[in-house]
Amino acid sequence: MNKLLPNEVFGLLKTNIDAHTLGISTISELLRQCGYKTIISNGFISDAVENIRRLNNLSILKNWINENRITRIGFSYRLDPKDGKEYFLELFYQLKNNNLLFEDGGVIKALFFAGLPDTCSLIQRYIKYKIIYFYGDESVNESLLSLGVPSEKLPNDLAADCKYDNDRNNLAKSIIENGEYLNCKPKDHFNYSNFGKKTDSIIERINISRDKNTLPIIRAHVGPYSINKEEAINEFIDWTVQLSKSGYLDVLSIGTSQLTQSNFGEDWQNKPNGGGVPINSPLDYARIWEAARPMLVRTYAGTKDIQNLASIYEKYLYTAWHALSFWWFCELDGRGKNSLLENLKEHFDTIKYIASISKPLEANVSHHFSFRGADDITYILSDYLTAKVAKNKGIKYFILQNMLNTPKYTWGIQDLAKSRVLIKIIKELEDNNFKVIIQTRAGLDYFSPDYEKAKIQLASVTALMDDIEPNNINSPEIIHVVSYSEAVILANPSIIDESVKITINTLDKYRELRKTKKIEDMSFNSNVQYRYDELLEEVKTIISLLENNINNLYTPEGFYKLFRDGILPVPFLIDNENKFPKAKHYQTRIINGSVKTVDIDGNTIPAVKRVKESMNI
Repeated sequence: MNKLLPNEVFGLLKTNIDAHTLGISTISELLRQCGYKTIISNGFISDAVENIRRLNNLSILKNWINENRITRIGFSYRLDPKDGKEYFLELFYQLKNNNLLFEDGGVIKALFFAGLPDTCSLIQRYIKYKIIYFYGDESVNESLLSLGVPSEKLPNDLAADCKYDNDRNNLAKSIIENGEYLNCKPKDHFNYSNFGKKTDSIIERINISRDKNTLPIIRAHVGPYSINKEEAINEFIDWTVQLSKSGYLDVLSIGTSQLTQSNFGEDWQNKPNGGGVPINSPLDYARIWEAARPMLVRTYAGTKDIQNLASIYEKYLYTAWHALSFWWFCELDGRGKNSLLENLKEHFDTIKYIASISKPLEANVSHHFSFRGADDITYILSDYLTAKVAKNKGIKYFILQNMLNTPKYTWGIQDLAKSRVLIKIIKELEDNNFKVIIQTRAGLDYFSPDYEKAKIQLASVTALMDDIEPNNINSPEIIHVVSYSEAVILANPSIIDESVKITINTLDKYRELRKTKKIEDMSFNSNVQYRYDELLEEVKTIISLLENNINNLYTPEGFYKLFRDGILPVPFLIDNENKFPKAKHYQTRIINGSVKTVDIDGNTIPAVKRVKESMNI
């Protein structure tokens, strides 16, 4: 590719319909660390790209390129391959036909595309121009070198090996190559009086399984995509029946479409679906529950009318638990129209409703901060704050979701330390009326598009989950199994079942190896303990600072203030209207496999110091 000069500017494009921004944010930050300027398209530019043939949209894009002196353009699309191919082809031909590419006298020296492998293959059939493709399996160094970054500018602290991770990967490889996992049987979580009935519950299933020594409960996210609404729902019903018969899954999580989350019950007309199952009727939920029995069922929260949707989930799905995202699924991430404060108020009101019907609550929070560059302290703190609100509002069971490998360059020893601190401080809230349920899962962008490698990764992260509380056979109580195919295609029932088999088999094998002392007991790892002590002290100090200086901390207004003032920093936030400049003020960097706040020179800023600065104390 053309030589990368110091003054190059990367323009990173996406469509509004694709809510996946983690990859764009990550590569943007990496390029900035190497000294290059990056510009991420805001909603206005994304809309122009999504509808590039409309009158004036090409002019909007050209002005964006010229005003920002952009010399290289990247486009990301992680949804349906055919749609992704069409969006990119339209963009390419508009750039080509209007002489914007360097070879035609224009300013754009290179193009790169990041998406599913099938999308990349489709584009390659139609375009002979040299496009740089990213499939999702590239290391940091591979990604940056392919973009033309000189080797001397690569961030050294991302390239180091971690012995613990390598040991787990080698063990995982042997498990997958052995193939015994294919004969793995479902765990016995069955045959109690409420099993599969409307009165069944996740709490009863956990308790029964604990008595049988058959934890964890297994959950998976399921959702085929089709342009045709009825075809998509019918296929989902068929998949649901298959999964209920095989018996590997306890909890079916419905992968609903963006339109379902944001416009449920409305006339969708020609609005794009955005991937996922396009459910728009309570009766569709009723059909799914019936097909899913004896599995428990749950689904995404909405992006507006949140309490009303929660009541629909109760009436038609007998939902296993509710999940709320607090700061997210609103104006901050473009997934909803609510302002941040409106969103928080709706969530707090919905918590009261959930508490009134004695259902568990899951906070879908910490990993959304991590997606946007938050440091490890913010990951832990955001979950603690939501757990305390849940307790204050009368929630009896709090499901603590812990997403590992986020970002995917995180080291295992850092994940262990972070997870243990998270569990410790939230479990300190427990009493007779408030219990915490641990749920772990792999990272959203962790898996390779190479299936065999992805299976190894799934086994490896399962071992990591078990090392969080290695001497507690009942931890984690729930595993959200991310299927090994997720980097390529949505998982069908056979892939989901195989992914569960890998998870169960690895868990059993790993526990046996620990019992016979054939692997390191990570309870006593000094590197984990050092980071644990550091994180715990910082988090406890910050909680004390917040509680002593913010009178209305555990209210919508208090949570709004935390975000507005930059106490929960999100440097990768795509803030189109610059409403929250303080939230993006502090930069973060991956340092020895952890995420820390840094100054302009890359030096670590202690978390307590930056919180005091944000609070002006």
